[in-house]
Amino acid sequence: MKNRVIIFDTTLRDGEQALMASLTVEQKLRIARQLARLNVDVIEAGFPLSSPGDFESVTTIAREVKGPVICGLARLIEKDIVTCGKAVKPAERARIHTFIGTSAIHTEKKLRMSENDILDRVTRSVKLARRLCGDVEFSAEDAGRTGPDFLCRVVETAIAAGATTVNIPDTVGYTTPEHFAKIFDDLFNRVPNIDKAVISVHCHNDLGMATANSLTAVSHGARQVECAVNGLGERAGNAALEEVVMAIKVRKDLFRIATGINTKEIMRTSKLVRDICAMPVQANKAVVGANAFAHSSGIHQDGMLKAKNTYEIMTPQSIGLKETRMNLTSRSGSHMVKTRLLDLGYREEEFDLDELYARFKALADKKGTVYDDDLITLVEAKSHEDLGDRFVLEYLNVSSGTGTVPTATARILVDGKVHQEAACGDGAVDAATNAIDRITGYKLTIENYRLDSITGGREAQGRVLIVGRCDEGVFTGTGTSTDIVEASAFAYMDIVNKIARMKRFRRKLPRQKGD
Repeated sequence: MKNRVIIFDTTLRDGEQALMASLTVEQKLRIARQLARLNVDVIEAGFPLSSPGDFESVTTIAREVKGPVICGLARLIEKDIVTCGKAVKPAERARIHTFIGTSAIHTEKKLRMSENDILDRVTRSVKLARRLCGDVEFSAEDAGRTGPDFLCRVVETAIAAGATTVNIPDTVGYTTPEHFAKIFDDLFNRVPNIDKAVISVHCHNDLGMATANSLTAVSHGARQVECAVNGLGERAGNAALEEVVMAIKVRKDLFRIATGINTKEIMRTSKLVRDICAMPVQANKAVVGANAFAHSSGIHQDGMLKAKNTYEIMTPQSIGLKETRMNLTSRSGSHMVKTRLLDLGYREEEFDLDELYARFKALADKKGTVYDDDLITLVEAKSHEDLGDRFVLEYLNVSSGTGTVPTATARILVDGKVHQEAACGDGAVDAATNAIDRITGYKLTIENYRLDSITGGREAQGRVLIVGRCDEGVFTGTGTSTDIVEASAFAYMDIVNKIARMKRFRRKLPRQKGD
């Protein structure tokens, strides 16, 4: 255990508390199964007494999810503990996690109990929990603001009563790494039976130090970290699981410990939690943000092209991503532009890099990010006067509404000939793009969809931006209309015409094998 850190995931308990609406049993089960694939050690599945739905969620996860310890939360109240014991009982490995506030502000203002009353409650309740379950965790809520003498007495009492894990939470994100280190050193030096339990840490991010505090605790003896995917949790959130795990992995020279996490499942888990919980992940979020492995600076890109570890301390593959993303922007150097063109199948003699780079910079200043389709158009514009559209949308009719299956009919001119198809979809826009796909033969993966209003009033025009990916690369399309579905169709048609144009250009490149 000295060289192994237990990862205790609280996404389904503390993380869910931060959501606008509770998750359903099915949603919690999907996340729990993915957490098992991620190989977390403990899943805190919920707070069984809080609602019948939470009781059902914990029981279902305990019964159906194999591998991790399945844990439920309970206050130091008999009814809570008994209910929690029933909920986790079906698990192969079950845990009851019970807690009580120990700081002066909690004991005096919230609980209105004396320190001796708290210690007596800890003894009685932990013993009860231990009779119901062989694995019991006790948390001294608001330990970060608890007096050191009383915190030592509480921890000693909980272990003596049978707690197998004792958690030291920074409940309100109050501590700093130096402060937290002193708390853990104090406990390990003063609590005589501290070696009889696993010491855990649970940090909140109110001052932006949850991950730093958690790692500090590990460096000072903690061997369980309680965290949540994407840092979900009350207020500013919990320590982010992906940050803690990857810090331990990347800086193994410093921590000299390991987790059992399958890090290649991190990105998949992050996206699942993001989508089910409807909680966006900020682009610059550590490890799992959209920009975490994206490089825009010309200096950075040049370094990455020469040696990836110049600017990446971990690989995207290590968390389940396919590759680093090099954004072509006005900050990109000519070396990056040349490399991208070579990747697209061009030969150096087919373009004048100095002249092309000047036009690239002008375009990048106007539109921000330059995609593959934009770059190819820059190269081909001089030698191909006819850059007209192969596909022309002549007619689009969409039917959708409550109780009906969204259906779209599209009529498109393809090289001057009329083609018409109909298709269904999950929504009006999906139905329209499916109908277009049937005619064009292309199938795009939509990576980004954005709708902006460009005029005011009830009849405002909307501009749709779509970023799509296919075998030919990444493409952007824009469309404008007072009708959102029509604007989306125009944007999608913009993309399919760019794909057609690229295919035509590529046929002229000897290095390419077909389309």
